[in-house]
Formats: sequence, structure tokens, C-alpha cells
Amino acid sequence: GDLHRAHDDAYSPCVANVYNFPSAFLFFIETEATIGYGHRYITERCPEGIVLFLFQSLLGSIVDAFLIGCMFIKMSQPKKRAETLMFSRAAVVSQRDGKLCLMFRVGNLRNSHMVSAQIRCKLIKSRQTPEGEFLPLDQCELDVGFGTGADQLFLVSPLTICHEINSKSPLFCLSQRSLQSEQFEIVVILEGIVETTGMTCQARTSYTEDEVLWGHRFLPVMSLEDGFFHVDYSQFHATFEVPTPPYSVKEQEENPSLASPLSSPVDTNRTRREQVCSLDCIDGTGDKNKLPFKLQKISSGKEELPRRALRMSSSGTEKTCSAGDLLKIQEVSPSSEGDDRIQLEALKASAWALSQSTSNLGLQKSPPGVCAPDVKLEGNFPAKLQKMDSGHLS
Repeated sequence: GDLHRAHDDAYSPCVANVYNFPSAFLFFIETEATIGYGHRYITERCPEGIVLFLFQSLLGSIVDAFLIGCMFIKMSQPKKRAETLMFSRAAVVSQRDGKLCLMFRVGNLRNSHMVSAQIRCKLIKSRQTPEGEFLPLDQCELDVGFGTGADQLFLVSPLTICHEINSKSPLFCLSQRSLQSEQFEIVVILEGIVETTGMTCQARTSYTEDEVLWGHRFLPVMSLEDGFFHVDYSQFHATFEVPTPPYSVKEQEENPSLASPLSSPVDTNRTRREQVCSLDCIDGTGDKNKLPFKLQKISSGKEELPRRALRMSSSGTEKTCSAGDLLKIQEVSPSSEGDDRIQLEALKASAWALSQSTSNLGLQKSPPGVCAPDVKLEGNFPAKLQKMDSGHLS
């Protein structure tokens, strides 16, 4: 009844000097903000007003704390900072330092550093225990350098995080063939402290089996320009193929010959030196026609000299030498200028055999071929050999 008897001097109201709604609202503002102008106040006449005043004070304190907390959390939330931490779109499997490794790339897009940045990897995969228990979404830890401290990152430039696949790794049996049928997910968690606010920031990403590229490597993104390192983030996700064995680490340990990347498609292209050296091993009768004309001339010149020399000189077999054999050799041998050395070697061997006694001709072996100096032939035989030959024939 304060409003009905507001101007009665004999009446003692519960709230002094409150006549209408605007005056009651001003009293609420003064109470809530603890302004206390002193013109409107609660009297001791009614206890209901005292209880309402206590309830309003408590509720006002709770509302103030809630609003201030929401504003502070919204301003200091490091969610935007986590968006500036970049992960590569795909992970790669290739060799590093002679070991098969799983690798992915991490980068920081801001100039401010992440304090105490640490990275962890989890392999999430369903499996069945030897006892028959099925474990859906079983989590295994992937070692990214816990023992060596490589998991503590100094993230001033893009880094390639490496997990070595060995006998202790959950990917020990993973091969290029099994990667197409496996079902797993690799979760990467990067935690650190924001340098400006001191709040803990966490960024996460994941790679499924479709996002793991076998036999690839990341393109370099850093280059030295004018004494400074320049980072090209346009190549941050780019990869290229490298020769990598398609076998798992388990298969390579059981069969060490599989560790050689010769089966990769890159190694099928031989170098120029290997191609040139292989020409010496080509059979002149079969594959010579497949070569160009110049190579055919070179290979034929290289091939016929040693082959005929081996056939007509020291081939490890016993032969008898006579004047008839000399004539036969003279008829069979070509008259080209390139075969003069072979004819001279054969004549030298025959002259050495004819100088021995005729009784021991069947037991003698042809001596090893000797490169004789150039001798002019008169009538297809030297004069000394013609004299010896005529004496034996007579």
C-alpha cells in the first residue's frame, strides 16, 4: 500500500520515496549498482522488503560474475590461434636414413611462437586379442621421438614429423599392398601455450588410410633468399614420388633382399653409362640388328676381333698345326684390313709350331696369342715362312 498512501505524512512506507514505476526502477538500479544516493531506502516496517532486497543482491552478484566470465573466456579463447596451426593434408611413407618412416608436416602461420609445443600421435584401429576379445577403436601410441625429445617442437618454421616404423611400431606389418585393405585412423594432437595470453592451445587433425601416400616425400618449402630463409606455403601440401620398397618392415627383416628398392619403377631406367657398357655384352648374331648403324659398326669391330682370336688361337683345346692348316686359315680369314692382326697372330702361332719336330706336332698346344707388330706380307706369307713351308711340303 505504499503507492496508495505515498503522500500521507502519518504513514510509514516499506520503501521511502517510491511513488510510481520509474521511482521503483531507480531504486532497483541504485541497489544493483550499490550507488546509494540516500533518497530512497528500505525501512524496518515490512520484513518482505528486506528478504526481497537480499535475494536481489545475491542474484545480481551471480549475474555479474557470469557476464564477466563469459566476456573473459570469449576474449581469451585460443580457438582462433589453433586455426593458424597448419597440418599437411596427407601423410607419406618413404625411407629416411635407410629406414621406413611415416611422416607428416606441421606449420605455424603466425609470427608469435607456441611455448612448450608438444606433439602426440594415436593410431585408432579395431583389433581382436588372441583370447578372442574384440576391441573396437583400440588406441595405440605412435612414437614420434619421446625418447630423444623430438616431440618437443620449436615451431618457427614448417617441420616434418617422423615416425620410424620398426618392430615396436604398430605399423610393423604395414605394406603398400595391405594399405589398400586396412582401416585405421592416425590422430595427431599438437599442444602448446599461446605466447601472448599464456592460455593452453590444442590443435588436432587425423589421417585415414586413404590419406597415407606410399612412396612419396614432401617438397621443400624453405629457400635462402638475400640472407633470409623464405617459406613458400603454397608448396606446403605438395609431394613427389620416390623409390620405396613396397614391402613391410617385417617382410624386409625376414627377407633382407626385399629391402633393395630396385623393384620400383624409377630404377627401371638405366643410366647412360650402364646402357653404353651393356653394348659390349650384346651378341653380334642376334641383337646387333636392333642397334643404330654407328653402334653396329662399333660393336661388330669390337666383337669379331676377340671372338675370332679366341677361336683360332689359345682357346684351351688341343689343335694340330700343319701347312694345310695354314692354307685353310689363309682361305677362311677375311682379307679386310681390320683382320690383319688376327692373320699375323695365326701365322705366328703356326710358324712356332712348324719350327718343332713333326713327330711332336700332335702333342703341342697352341701358344697364347701375342700381338705381333705389323709385317708386310709378300705373296700372303713372309719369306721365311715360305722357305720353311716349302721344305716341309717337299
